[in-house]
Amino acid sequence: MAWIPEGTFLMGSNSHYPEEAPAHRVSVSAFAMDVTAVTNADFQQFVDETGYVTVAERPLDPKQFPDADPLMLVPGALVFQQARRPVDLRNFRNWWAYVPGACWRHPEGPRSSIEDRLDQPVVQVAFEDAQAYARWAGKALPTEAEWEYAARGGLEGAEFAWGDELTPEGKHLANTWQGQFPWQNLRLDGFAGRAPVRSFPPNGYGLYEMTGNVWEWTTDWYRNQHRKPVSHACCLPVNPRGPSMEHSFDPCLPRVRIPRKVIKGGSYLCAPNYCRRYRPAARYPQMIDTATCHIGFRCVLRA
Repeated sequence: MAWIPEGTFLMGSNSHYPEEAPAHRVSVSAFAMDVTAVTNADFQQFVDETGYVTVAERPLDPKQFPDADPLMLVPGALVFQQARRPVDLRNFRNWWAYVPGACWRHPEGPRSSIEDRLDQPVVQVAFEDAQAYARWAGKALPTEAEWEYAARGGLEGAEFAWGDELTPEGKHLANTWQGQFPWQNLRLDGFAGRAPVRSFPPNGYGLYEMTGNVWEWTTDWYRNQHRKPVSHACCLPVNPRGPSMEHSFDPCLPRVRIPRKVIKGGSYLCAPNYCRRYRPAARYPQMIDTATCHIGFRCVLRA
């Protein structure tokens, strides 16, 4: 783990996606954070010692998915499937598929394996799974503010975890998508999918792959914008937390009463033409019961 000193920073952004605004100053107490995302090897040790069964490996409750095909109500998870040609970017079903049998051991489905990928971040873990691992390890999941503060590595207001240029001197510093998503992957960063941890240089706090590679869970419930900034330095939020769970439901999906947590950092599927979220300020809502092949996590210890 790396020690993250206490401090005050500008959280969010007024220059990108609307859910990142408004930018506002907050204070965060000191804490320690895992220098990498939890790996397949780490999670395998947890499962071997506890017998834990992840959400993706359990039967589904039909009451939670009233519009789902009953034949699809079997254990599984969401898997990215690269398109063969340009597709309508307004329909995520053009590249996401629910794959029965997909889970952390088999990230792309029953025929896939992690045997030669133990040093990659564990994926196909729902929020409950990440939280269970953190408790077992004697740690916790970070808040959104803790995560973003750590990801910035001491750089005030920088666009990326390493500065303001995506590829300084032409060098890729994160595992993202180059080319036209979701069909043209140029692999200029050296990876078509998830990369082993420590594949890219650490940030100013010694943390690896805080952006790109895999999204990471935080403990905060999601709201579609940050709170309004305070006007006086004496009243800055200290260790802020998100809203209540009741405010995290998606009003566009009134029948799907599944709350959402904030995920941070973007992933290997983020591309300039679709999802430019490989930045510390970027944030996204994720339903707590859903596992995917591009979401993992890391843990913290608070002082």
